Amino acid sequence: MTFAPTGPTPITSPLALSAAHRASLSSFGVERQPLLTIEDAVADLALVREIAARHAYRPIGPFYPGVRAPVSEGVAMPLVAPLLPAMQRGFGLAGPPRYFECYLSLVTVAPADLAPIQRLPHFDGVEPERIAVLLYLSDDAAGGTAFYRQRATGFESVDAGRFDAYREALDEQSARHGVPEACYIGERSPLFARTCKVDGAANRMIAYRGNTLHCAAPPNGFAPVADPRRGRLTLNLFLKA
Repeated sequence: MTFAPTGPTPITSPLALSAAHRASLSSFGVERQPLLTIEDAVADLALVREIAARHAYRPIGPFYPGVRAPVSEGVAMPLVAPLLPAMQRGFGLAGPPRYFECYLSLVTVAPADLAPIQRLPHFDGVEPERIAVLLYLSDDAAGGTAFYRQRATGFESVDAGRFDAYREALDEQSARHGVPEACYIGERSPLFARTCKVDGAANRMIAYRGNTLHCAAPPNGFAPVADPRRGRLTLNLFLKA
């Protein structure tokens, strides 16, 4: 389904949405969660990557397997501003989503070094109106982002009403099957079933509800590189209606 932006594309930021972008809306899983995909998202990907390489990165929080650099609202929002009205319709929001937070994100943790919580899918919050926007700045076409269903409950997303049942099932199943092996979760897991995978092609951008179960999906043999010019680099923008 073609997903048409509304209004002109701002040009005040290197992250401005490209006039040549192509957007489409689809859905995945039993819950038919919406997925917005944009190809050729920015006009000059090399420039954006060069600017990203000049940032200072550091660990932020215990969950992301790498380092991050914050990005301001003024810099980040031109990337999605023309899409906000259509995003409101596609995600069934009460109003256009607004800036919540944004980071440049660089994966630096090797599979063998992942903490147990980093070996499982996660969700960004329990609010269905929280939208995650992910721009692939490096070419991760063999990897990307994967989405999951919890086998015990059938949940593909977690809201406030599901949270307790999700945690109870996770604790019970983890006790039964043991701590997941030290690797990024793939297609086979006794706790979760993969429902969808988006290949992380450079300059592709996706948007999805942040309360869906998801995880980075690096390719087999993945070895992180700490240089943002060569490593797995993404821009992670979070919106909230």
